[in-house]
Amino acid sequence: MSRQPGRSQAGLAIASANRIAPHKRSCKLSPVSDAVREWSIRYLAHNRMPRPATVIVPAVYGPNRRTPLLPLVISPHGRGTGELYNARLWDELPGRGGFAVISPGGMGRRLPLHSWGYRRQIDDLARMPSIAEGALPWLRVDTRRIYAVGGSMGGQETLLLLGQHPQLLAGAVAIDPVTNFYRRYYDFALSLLTRGLQALARFEVGGTPRTNPTGYVLRSPTHWLPQVARSGVPLQLWWSLADLIVEDQVHQTAHYYEELRKLKPSGRVEAVTGYWAHMSQMRERKLPQAAQWLGLIP
Repeated sequence: MSRQPGRSQAGLAIASANRIAPHKRSCKLSPVSDAVREWSIRYLAHNRMPRPATVIVPAVYGPNRRTPLLPLVISPHGRGTGELYNARLWDELPGRGGFAVISPGGMGRRLPLHSWGYRRQIDDLARMPSIAEGALPWLRVDTRRIYAVGGSMGGQETLLLLGQHPQLLAGAVAIDPVTNFYRRYYDFALSLLTRGLQALARFEVGGTPRTNPTGYVLRSPTHWLPQVARSGVPLQLWWSLADLIVEDQVHQTAHYYEELRKLKPSGRVEAVTGYWAHMSQMRERKLPQAAQWLGLIP
């Protein structure tokens, strides 16, 4: 059975609630469905810094109508994109399936939008069910149906959440993730698109893989494979052989999948592979299929 951490220091305040919610930070992706509402909340991160989160709930529920027990998807955002953009990728799916999504702003060791699986950030993700209920008292979470779904860095953190808090989740989907952050540091230099990220990684992790190997290993989902294999939690992995951001997916997600299979996992594991651009068609294809695979929509 899924369990969640205590409710201490849950949501701090409700910022706004609209079908098309205003937000101070730019977000190029606009909601298109009246089936859901966005609720902007704040929470205290591991370092006591207030951070934003966006909660998506079917539009029929709100302060004047308490929800039944709803499944909840914890959806960490991709590198540098932020919580609002990530939440809006879900479009009308929560309204169609009758579930909620929480997308937190996140906080790494030093950086807010490049947390890259910092362990205390993963602990914050595990608190999201309590945070959502604390900030929105009319929202009731079904603790037996808590899921994690994320893409890119959000996929990395989804896998780390599964490895470090396996008792929390009823299922997980990681799309185009990094699974070996130690190796990824050196791969950043292979492309002009990612070369500058080495400096950010050094600042966030505190050194290079050579000077601080433990820092990179602990942020690598491959390190937590035994815990994932024992968890019994269904896991779906997506990766592309045409990914120009995470260029070496053969040694990232494909390797993770093969190593997990060798451990004879007690839960269902499925791979979805092909040739697509990094994080493309999230609204149109990947998230609808992920939600269907988890049993959240028909």
